[in-house]
Amino acid sequence: MKTLSFVPSPTERDAGPDGTPIRTSIVAPAPAASEERVLDRGCPLPLPAPRGALSAALLDLLQGSVDTERAEAFHDDVARALTARDRATSVVEDDDLQLTLFCLYELHYRGIAGVTDDWEWSPVLLAARERLEALFEAELRARVDVPALPEPVASSVAAALFTLAAQDSGPSIARYVAKDATDDQLRELLVQRSVYQLKEADPHTWAVPRLAGAPKAALVEIQTDEYGGGRPERMHSALFAAAMRGTGLDDTYGAYVDAVPSWTLAALNMMSMFGLHRRLRGAIVGHLAAFEMTSSIPNRLYGNGFRRHGYDETVTRYFDEHVEADAVHEQIAGRDLAGRLAEQDPALLDDIMFGAAACLTVDGWAAAHVLGCWTAGTTSLRSRTDA
Repeated sequence: MKTLSFVPSPTERDAGPDGTPIRTSIVAPAPAASEERVLDRGCPLPLPAPRGALSAALLDLLQGSVDTERAEAFHDDVARALTARDRATSVVEDDDLQLTLFCLYELHYRGIAGVTDDWEWSPVLLAARERLEALFEAELRARVDVPALPEPVASSVAAALFTLAAQDSGPSIARYVAKDATDDQLRELLVQRSVYQLKEADPHTWAVPRLAGAPKAALVEIQTDEYGGGRPERMHSALFAAAMRGTGLDDTYGAYVDAVPSWTLAALNMMSMFGLHRRLRGAIVGHLAAFEMTSSIPNRLYGNGFRRHGYDETVTRYFDEHVEADAVHEQIAGRDLAGRLAEQDPALLDDIMFGAAACLTVDGWAAAHVLGCWTAGTTSLRSRTDA
């Protein structure tokens, strides 16, 4: 398998004096463990490398003080780029566009290293983001097949969502990981997932102030578990960081952004777009429902895959936690969150089902990319020289 210089490459093991396998070190070893690292001090995203003209222009702009004239020039760059864009080119596969969106969204999360927080609410940047989002959303709505709408009754909506999740025919990375993935591929899986998992739950939390009554209470119940019930070391993002450290990876927030392809960024950008727009609150609720409904069994398989390679509870705890938690969450998300929201406001039902279908579809595209690379004997990650 071809490997990259900034991801864990060695898969061979040396044997110790007693014959016990010893894992070799990786090129970018994890920093030394400490309580501060385990509990996460909220470091911003490291400044990514640009992937094209738009992301280069944005990153250059963000490294200076807020400048309306320069921001307007960037907005004009976006407008010209979208006008000249080949309509046949997929937005989801456009590395430059997805990284640009990702960085604009990151201003609303932890920020970017060296970038002033004053950029977050720049009207010109928001206008530029709106142009990119319009193109992204239009492609999703055109390419995602939404099933027939159920009655806006909690039990009917929940049943329709469970049926949609059960009918998902996307490729299963989980089954491959459980039986066939190499040690190197397990680390790649963690790298691919780290861009979202190290901020796990945050995109869906944007919906909390946009809901009321039973749906709000249901979402808070789910998110309370995601955030460890008030215990920082039990936050799911902290458990995932521990899994990364346990496999020799760097668990720093955003450490592998430059390594992941457009498919991975698109899946997270979709969540951010749904969560940050009140008009798309139905979509983020539907997304979370599908996300939870397709989590429990896959996480059991992921845990088995890591155990197959000799990893201990430090690494598997994240996956094992989700087997039980998400079996409960899927019931809450289907009936009490999505179903009750549809009862409150039937006009949101279309977007609830769209958000669920989009979750399964986009995650399926990302999974197809990863599995296609792995079965071909290549890495699913980008090289440093990819533009």
